[in-house]
This record gives sequence, structure tokens and C-alpha cells, in this order.
Amino acid sequence: MKSKLCASLLAATAIATTGFTASADSSYEHIRNATGKLTYNNTTFLINPFFSAKNTYPGFEGTFNSKQTLPLVDLPKSVDEILKGADAVVVTHTHLDHWDEAAAKSINKDTPIFVQNASDQTLIQKQGFKDVRVLADTTTLEGVTLSHRNATHGTDAMYQNKAAADLLGETMGVVFSMPNEKTVYIMGDTVWTPDITKSISKFNPDVLIMNTGYAKLLGFEDSIIMGTEDVGKEAALAPKAKILTVHMDTVNHTAVDRKTMKKYVDGMGLQDQVTIPEDGEIVKL
Repeated sequence: MKSKLCASLLAATAIATTGFTASADSSYEHIRNATGKLTYNNTTFLINPFFSAKNTYPGFEGTFNSKQTLPLVDLPKSVDEILKGADAVVVTHTHLDHWDEAAAKSINKDTPIFVQNASDQTLIQKQGFKDVRVLADTTTLEGVTLSHRNATHGTDAMYQNKAAADLLGETMGVVFSMPNEKTVYIMGDTVWTPDITKSISKFNPDVLIMNTGYAKLLGFEDSIIMGTEDVGKEAALAPKAKILTVHMDTVNHTAVDRKTMKKYVDGMGLQDQVTIPEDGEIVKL
């Protein structure tokens, strides 16, 4: 009885001090690339499922290291194991490394899938899925609020080039929130823009999941997603937030790998704030 009372007092103190009480099992399991499982208040969201076996596809044409085949590595566990317990799917955009044929064939067709727009909704519905929902603004599932956040898959110069713009297309980030829980911001395939700063200011996220492989198109100096310096910028902007860096070591066009990211994080003294998960690693939130 005494131990239970002490535990209750500690929990009450934590709520009063922090303003939230995260579920004991709230976690992010990094699968591979930008694929992960966010377990949030006992609801599990499968993010950007990319299930193809190693070397299934040629490298992305017109990108850095396009002679490499992809994925560069196999999944850390079976597809059945990955799908176990998944309540819903979030697809930030339908590029091959975020939504592939293997995923479309493996996921139950009745599973709720959240997408960015009507175009992606139509594409996935044509693959036989019955519950594809456009996340235009905000929606809820099992008490969890999902908020669409603007993301930009390249620089202004790239979008002024029609061929590059057609290749990059549209994408989104997603914020997960609810009372008495940590706010999680999956930033998606994006470069840093004023919209990113606005999202951080508006939601004050406790956890940020950043795609930081610094993927590159040929003919452009800048990248189409974030890299090392963006992690430093994020850490400075949200010094109390936990940062996870993903989307590395899987597809041909990423120029930043985990080794490079670790060197940067260590050099900046950000080890306590930034986690660089291995494939299959579960990070408690």
C-alpha cells in the first residue's frame, strides 16, 4: 500500500511539473529509412511503409549515386512482425521509398490510411484500400489528434524547374498530440522553410523525427531533405525537445549516413538531445 501511494505521489508530481504524463509504452520503433511505428497512447501508427527486399529497384534516376540499387539494406524483421499491432498507417507522400508495392500488397485493405491529398488518396484506393483519409487539416483517431503540416521536398530553385518539380511533388509532415501526452512532430521529407519554424512555434513539440539523409538531385547544389546542419538548427530552436534522425543508409541518393550524423552530433555536443536509431531500434518517448 505504501509503495503504491508513493508511486501515485510521484506520478502526480511529474504531471504538475511537466504538464504531461506520457504513456509508459509510448515509443518510436525505427524500421528502416523513413519507415517507423509510432506507438502513442496505446495506438500504433505505421509510418511510410517501404517493405521491399534489398536491391529490388534500380537507383532513383537523376539523383546522387543512382548506380546503386535500393533498398541498400534488408528490413530488420519480417513484414508480418512489422505489421503486428499497427492500428493505422500514415503516408506522408507516395514516393517509392515511403509507399511501395510490397507495402500495398501486405497491409490489410481495411486499415485506415492517412494521406496528404486527394491524388494520393485516389492512388491508394486504386490499390484496393477501403479507408483512405485525406489529412487536410486535423483529424482524430482513438483520441489522438493528427495535424497536417506543410513540408517542402526541395528548394525554390528546384520547384522552378518543371522536371525537378514533377519529380519532387508534394509531401507533408504530421503532428501527433493529445492532452497529457508528449507532442510528436514527424517532419517528413522537407527542407527547412518558414513553415517548419511556424509548426515548431505553434505546437512546441516534445519529440521531433527528422528525415536527415540530405538526399540530392543531380544538377542542384542543395538537398531535397534535411541534413546535419538542420539538426543543429533544430536543437537550438527547441533545446528541450528530443530529436530522432532517420532516412539514412537505405536509398541511393542520401549523402549523409549515420556515421556522418554521429560525428556531427558528437562534435556539437548534442548526444543527450539527439538519437540516431539503428534499424529495428525502439526509442522510448
